[in-house]
Amino acid sequence: MTSAATRGAPRVTDAEARRIAFAAFVGTALEWYDYFLYGTAASIVFNRLYFVSGDPLVATLAAFASFAVGFVARPIGAVIFGHVGDRRGRRTSLLITVTMIGVVTALIGVLPDFAAIGVAAPVLLTLLRVLQGIAVGGEWGGAVTLAVEHAPPERRGRYAALPQVGSPIGTLLSSGAFALVSLMPAESFDAWGWRLPFLAAVPLLFVALYLRRRVEESPLFTELLEQQERSSLPVVEVLRRSFGRVLTGLAASLLGVGGFYLLTTFAISYGTETLGLSRSLMLGATLVAAVVEIAILLFFGRLAERMGPGRVCVAGGVASALVAFPVFWLIDTKNPVLVVLAITIGVACLSVPYAVAGSLLTELFPPQLRYSGVSISFNLGGVVSGFVPLIATSVLAASGEQSWSVALVLVALSVLTALGGALGERLRLEDEVTAT
Repeated sequence: MTSAATRGAPRVTDAEARRIAFAAFVGTALEWYDYFLYGTAASIVFNRLYFVSGDPLVATLAAFASFAVGFVARPIGAVIFGHVGDRRGRRTSLLITVTMIGVVTALIGVLPDFAAIGVAAPVLLTLLRVLQGIAVGGEWGGAVTLAVEHAPPERRGRYAALPQVGSPIGTLLSSGAFALVSLMPAESFDAWGWRLPFLAAVPLLFVALYLRRRVEESPLFTELLEQQERSSLPVVEVLRRSFGRVLTGLAASLLGVGGFYLLTTFAISYGTETLGLSRSLMLGATLVAAVVEIAILLFFGRLAERMGPGRVCVAGGVASALVAFPVFWLIDTKNPVLVVLAITIGVACLSVPYAVAGSLLTELFPPQLRYSGVSISFNLGGVVSGFVPLIATSVLAASGEQSWSVALVLVALSVLTALGGALGERLRLEDEVTAT
């Protein structure tokens, strides 16, 4: 099905499509770097310095709860910036989101801890996490929308996958930064060392802003402006007319986000707190997994151009369900090589549906509702995903620290994502943007 508003859409060159996709990638890399920093810090810093408790499990649960709050805030960002993106332009919205998260992350880096200001510390930290969530809620949907709408239809899979690469790059940067500062003496790390990765968001923000300011508006949005086919209330229209598509996009997004946090944020806590493994080993495992994930995203993004993104999503969901129990069995061996292998295999499988999430979700909605539809779908899935480390920690405790209980959580996410991919393949829409 082709939207009437796009039949005369401007032609886009391959060179321009690549440049726009690269700018989207750099912006999402910064956004995920900032966002992932909190997840890593929640498992090794915030549970000790901000959410102070005599019981380590309670402190960890409180830190993960603040981590989850950022996901609850993401649909708010999706609504706000989805409206801006569908009414004022994709580019305008993305400039605001990247600036917002860079500033908020720097503020976390200078926030006094519980010992300095008492209960105000966790309260302010949670508030900043909410603002992070609002910014990220408007970022991803806009980045993939901009990349897809500049891409030739037959090459959308590869261009939609490029912003996804921002996720493992963000992981590499954030985990790498924490791995470096973790080499410091414990007293120095707690006093100021952990703050350095957060403060590094400032120079990275200037780079992202420079690239994003050079990005042209989406040709499809320009056409919508010329033909006056913008929706007056895109969010309301998405929820009223396309709620089934929203649920489909939500399901298809669960594994790529929730599964990832299960095998990174939760796994770091599980490995260090429950199994007694070193912090450097668990952080190193996420670094290796992130490198492999880059190749997975690029390969399966291209494969989606031939197979269809929904079918690739189903394959990734099935593969993740099959490896769920073996992954945790390998982690439980406490063998460093097997632990790294387990995290890498698990992240590789769940990255398959994440590779095609951009192309799958953008093709669920017409251009005049796309930014809102994609953002709401993805970030409602993020609400569920944000609670995955908390849920996993709770079920682990309830099962007497038996890892099979956490593997079941991963299986559930995998099955739901496979279902979303199957439905999404049947609901795909088309619009015309052609390369010269």
